[in-house]
Amino acid sequence: MIYPAILEKGFDIGVTATSSGYDNEVDYKRLDSAISHFNKLGYSVITTPNVRTHYKGRSSDGKTRAKEFMELLTNPQIRAIIAASGGDYLVEMLSFIDMDLIAKNPKWIQGFSDTTGLTFTITTNLDIATIYSYNFGSFGMENWHPSLHDNLRILEGQDIRQESYNMYQDGYYKRITGLEEFVLEKDVEWVNLYPGDFSNENEIKLQGRALGGCLDCLIDLVGTRFDKTKEFVEKYKEDGILWFLESYDLNSGALIRGLWQLKEAGWFKNAVGFVFGRPAMYESYDEISYREAICSVLGELNLPIILDADIGHKLPQFTMINGAIARVNSANKKGTIIFERR
Repeated sequence: MIYPAILEKGFDIGVTATSSGYDNEVDYKRLDSAISHFNKLGYSVITTPNVRTHYKGRSSDGKTRAKEFMELLTNPQIRAIIAASGGDYLVEMLSFIDMDLIAKNPKWIQGFSDTTGLTFTITTNLDIATIYSYNFGSFGMENWHPSLHDNLRILEGQDIRQESYNMYQDGYYKRITGLEEFVLEKDVEWVNLYPGDFSNENEIKLQGRALGGCLDCLIDLVGTRFDKTKEFVEKYKEDGILWFLESYDLNSGALIRGLWQLKEAGWFKNAVGFVFGRPAMYESYDEISYREAICSVLGELNLPIILDADIGHKLPQFTMINGAIARVNSANKKGTIIFERR
């Protein structure tokens, strides 16, 4: 596994809109605030032109997005590239990405949600570690949540122990100033599921090579020329694969079909367990709960499953390193994770 050079003072952060861009004054203010925060911490930020453009859900066409991403990639002054925001159409740029160029210029690539299409693909195709965590806009809040500081520390090379946070934001709120912080309204409560007894709440300890992202996006990659997942999980079978997954707006039917598709495609071979984040907008059909949907597909694998972890859309979230060895401990509705870069 290749780990890019750490973010150090004197080097820059690149920001590009791999999916959606910004198109209003509130978003611009949040972007400028994020840049200001990093400047005060000693990091210059380089943004590509498409960060401040947006049309029909896209910052620009796929070819332009790929071009601007690769311009940051080949800049020796930049150590980390963070997606401006999520969206729906990142896959359009994959066709124009030069994978050899990424292999020759490994940098930390970070984002979540739609950015999964890039981070997951880079890790599984090139054996380069990537980061599944905040898009750049979140760094624009007036006062950083501790998880944002944790994110920066990991980019700076610290293999810190991340502990589940106390509360999370359950819904989405319209921004008025652009500087809004999380609305922390519900208790964080991890749920432990054990094979053979999915009501068992005993401690779960997992270790394996971390891999995952947003399920909505992962499903789109199956069977494409970018799908090297079977080869990846076979290559690292001695470590075992610890899957971290979360969903944005998959309903019960879509979630069941999607997990079934990944399982039948061979993705879950050599898995040691699963950690699921809190689903953003889950809708149940046929009275199927989120737990039931997951267990109906993954239960037969007889592996530990953790639900409602601090991963994904219901913030705050952990900083997950795709490709690194992860040690997860979950007990008494709380959890921790430590990454090892080997």
